[in-house]
Amino acid sequence: MTGELKGRVALVTGGGRGIGFAIARELKDAGAAVVIADNGTGIAGDGADPAVASGAAAKLGDGAAAYAESIASPASAAAAVDLARRSFGGLDILVNNAAILRDGFVFKYDPGDWEAVIRNNLSAAFYAINAATPLMREQAKAMRGGGEYRWGRIVNIVSTAGFYGNYGQAAYASAKAGLMGLTRATALDMARSHVACNAVAPFAHTRVTETIQPANPAQAQYKERALKVDAKPVGALVRRLCAPECAAITGQLFGVRGRELFVFSQSRPAARTTAGDPAALSGHFTPLETDLEAFNADPVL
Repeated sequence: MTGELKGRVALVTGGGRGIGFAIARELKDAGAAVVIADNGTGIAGDGADPAVASGAAAKLGDGAAAYAESIASPASAAAAVDLARRSFGGLDILVNNAAILRDGFVFKYDPGDWEAVIRNNLSAAFYAINAATPLMREQAKAMRGGGEYRWGRIVNIVSTAGFYGNYGQAAYASAKAGLMGLTRATALDMARSHVACNAVAPFAHTRVTETIQPANPAQAQYKERALKVDAKPVGALVRRLCAPECAAITGQLFGVRGRELFVFSQSRPAARTTAGDPAALSGHFTPLETDLEAFNADPVL
């Protein structure tokens, strides 16, 4: 499929390292111009290093640009979108990957950390979508690409923690769950402009995986297995979702772990009763397990 994204322009947030860079590289290899938005912060959102974005863009070569500011504000997200437009003539693909992690149990969590995680992991994605979609709609009306606009793609990188939950990750899980809701709403709002929006839950060795503090032997085993999984298949899935033949796929939640590709069900009523007694539905209750336990099996690499 080499060159299938020729003429497209992509913006990848958190694109300087790990999964973000794997995605940026795949999109670039497929022919897209890429803007890497990454302020080089630490996992907890501390500090900044503009060399992360510029270094990643340099690795990709011609057709890549760097944006080294945090996009966790409406103005900075708009500036990143404008950089793509000015540098490469438009914006067709937005990948919201940037995230920070500040863990803590709900009964002693710092509200300031909550606000920082929600701002960086959820609000920043909305700011980027809010800035990019008017341009995508204009491009659709102008028939960018020479016909009915089918280039528009938004991919939100979520986490299984958002729908399984995990110990000490109230803020992170809430942000990722919110990002799934944002995916659905965006898919609906942008359907008439033929802009697809999907979510991807990745399983891969990243800086975040390295910080996992196992709460039990099963989680320790999960971490050991997760560290073996490369980020490249995540980039390959995002590339595939941006390809012409996947234009009609929208509003879906995918997972990728090595060679394994999952599509997840989304919350719909599983059963009902007129008895008014929640216990009458107990056969349909969801087990109280974390994502680390649910996916504690050897990956297919």
